[in-house]
Amino acid sequence: MFLEKTINEISGLDEEAMKLAQERLDSLIKPPGSLGRLEEIAVQLAGIAGQARPEIGKKAVIVMAADHGVVAEGVSAAPPEITAQMLPAFLQGVAGIGVLAHQAEAQLVVVDIGVAVPVTCPGVVNKKIRAGSGNIAKGPAMTRNEAVQALETGINIAREEIKKGATLLATGDMGIGNTTPSSAVFAALSGYQVEKIT
Repeated sequence: MFLEKTINEISGLDEEAMKLAQERLDSLIKPPGSLGRLEEIAVQLAGIAGQARPEIGKKAVIVMAADHGVVAEGVSAAPPEITAQMLPAFLQGVAGIGVLAHQAEAQLVVVDIGVAVPVTCPGVVNKKIRAGSGNIAKGPAMTRNEAVQALETGINIAREEIKKGATLLATGDMGIGNTTPSSAVFAALSGYQVEKIT
């Protein structure tokens, strides 16, 4: 299975690159650790890239859009139609992610992976697996095959951007009601109570 092969190819952070990056940061004229979280991110980025001083070339922001059936339970103040309406705003640079991607000189890739209505906006990548998910308050959001297909679609899109030269990828999502399924997944994986997560 493609997904399992990809998971098996994921390696840990390059400890040597991280060590060299930290040594370099410590050699700069500043108090050790004074850059706080920024230093931690720089060291982690070195570990991911396998280079003590990784170069950030082309950047891409990938936004996966889908509607969540659980909105039928009244979990969101916004109606589900907003998802499809936001996608053109992203690409036109008049919504937050579009503005941020432009400022970062990053390619913005907007993907319809499960918007409930047909999306006809030019520039939106159509990888729709189904028109919205099921309502998790009443049953599964999707089948296992659909979930695997969604993960594999995301992997393929990331690989396409890397082939185009991206060395840094950021991910995002768009979907009214997305906090509810995100919280449910996190609760299932972590053992925390949903009420404490949201």
